[in-house]
Formats: sequence, structure tokens, C-alpha cells
Amino acid sequence: MKVTEARLKAALDRPPADIRLYFFHGPDESAAFAYAARLAKALGPDAERIDLEPGALRGDPARLADEAAAISLFGGARSIRVSGAGEEVLAAVEALLAADQAGNPAVVIAPGVKASGKLVKAALDSDRAMVFACYAPTDRDAAGIVTELAREEGLRLSTGAAQRIVRAAEGDRAVMAREVEKLALYLDAGPDHPADADEAAVASIGADLDEGEVGAIVAAVVAGERAALVEALRRMRGPDASPIPILRAVERRLVQLADMRAQVDAGDGAEQVVERARVFWKEKGATIAALRRWESPTIARALARVAVTQREAIAAGPGGAALAGQILLQLAGRPGRA
Repeated sequence: MKVTEARLKAALDRPPADIRLYFFHGPDESAAFAYAARLAKALGPDAERIDLEPGALRGDPARLADEAAAISLFGGARSIRVSGAGEEVLAAVEALLAADQAGNPAVVIAPGVKASGKLVKAALDSDRAMVFACYAPTDRDAAGIVTELAREEGLRLSTGAAQRIVRAAEGDRAVMAREVEKLALYLDAGPDHPADADEAAVASIGADLDEGEVGAIVAAVVAGERAALVEALRRMRGPDASPIPILRAVERRLVQLADMRAQVDAGDGAEQVVERARVFWKEKGATIAALRRWESPTIARALARVAVTQREAIAAGPGGAALAGQILLQLAGRPGRA
């Protein structure tokens, strides 16, 4: 069944016994992962989580229902998560929803499926499932989201503080949630002892990344300058700095290159394409060089890898920066091999 965000949040905070599937679709994977993390938090720090690959469920559709009915090895709470799902998990979802019993909740994150597809319809038709479509928030919505996240942690954010967190996270809900949690710890805030947070407090936890630093990283990746990239990565603020804004900046640059490279493939000269795109004069030379270095299939593979790395970095938490650094170095070295 389709649910509102308010009803979804209430269920995630206090999982009802009759809901066995939380199904998230839509392009904003970070929101889906944030909701999944909310359920995990409600189940407690000792809860066991089982991660299943969509491909494994295609060959063994009964496994999802079996895992949902199984008893935890440690005797406590248990949950199942399937990320990056597509229509190949339809039979597994149908088996879960039709099973006689399923004591453990399952989360299925399916960002690429069509809202009119069979998988979404199967979840919508069942009163044992909660279905929510995740879409990237507007700037105004993102400010409201981060303010609500802060309120739940006992923080009263100033308007400037909320906007600064949104900018630093580029509207990524999972990143915003982590920044809010860090801020609450820094200010020793909680629902029963709230605290005010202004821009100075946000700056003190490093919830920002200088645009020049991001630009230097993107430029080094695209140009294949590994030494410059290593130096730029060293200037990132702190070991817990989120890599998501950097990955998204690289993604945007690759999308721009993909569009221009398609014009080159169609027969236009690189100089002509760059001129038509009105590239800033200081960046024309680097852009022309990039169009000669990056071929269309290479850009497509790199974009796919960056998208996967964003999901992996969010799931890895503090270890996400290392994952991001690894893929960025691979792209800078041999983009076609990343």
C-alpha cells in the first residue's frame, strides 16, 4: 500500500507487526537509504541485518521469505535489506507477501523500476507492504528536511545553519542526517535537552567543503593528473568528511562531457563543441583535452561506477571517503578500467 511520509516515519520508528516489507522506489536512493537506516535504528544497535543481492533472489525467489521468517542467530531483532533491486526480484517479493508468516521486516530499494511496473504494483496491492516513492528534494524542501532531522535530535537550527548543511550535502538526505547527528553530539543535544545551532556551530564540525577544493579534485580526475588528485584529496577536511558532494560534482562534470563528447562523435570538432557550449575561457583548454581523453563508452562506464560508489560510500559511513578516493584515483589513472 502507498503511504504518506508521516505514516512511513511512524512505522519505521515503531515497526508494526503486520508490515513485512518496506518498498522504496524513485531516483533518490539517498532518501531510501536514510529511511532504511531509520528502521535499523528503531530495531536497536544489536539487531542483525542480512543483505541480499537482487541477482541471488532471481535464482532463489523463496530466500527472501525464508530469511524474513528465520530466527536471528543472536536471538534478537533481525532485518533484511535488498539494494539496487529491479523487476528480477518480483517473484521473491510476491513470495514474501504471500508467506504464512514473516517475523522480520524486509527493505527493498528499487530506484530504477517504473512506477507502473509489476514490482511496484505487487507491493502497492498488498496491505503487508508500505510503498514510498523517493524523489530528490527542492532546495526549499531540503531545508525543511534538515530542520526536521535536527529537531528529532534536539537541535534548533538557525536558517543559515540549515542552508549551510544543505549546501554541504548537496541535498543528499543521508549526508544531511549524518551532519545533523555530528552536530548534536558536538553540542551535547538531545530531545530532552535541546540546543541552538548557528552557522558557527556547523562550521566547527566541518560540515562544509570549499568549492575550490571540490573543483581541484574534479579537474584532476578529468585530466588524469593523479599526483594533483592525491594532493587535493589530502586537503579534504578531516577523516569523516563526506565524499558525496565530491562524487556528485564529478558526476555532473562527466554528464557535461558526455553531452559534448556525443557531439564530437557526431562529427563536430572538439574546439567547435566547446565554443558552442560557452565554456569559461580559462577552462576551454582543459575541456578540449578531456574530450580527447574520454570516449563516450568510457564516460558511460565511469558514470555507472560513480553512481555505485555513492551508494557504497553512504552504506560504509566513515569508511566512505576511502572508497571514494579509490574510485577517483582509478578514474584519474585509467578511466576505461574503473
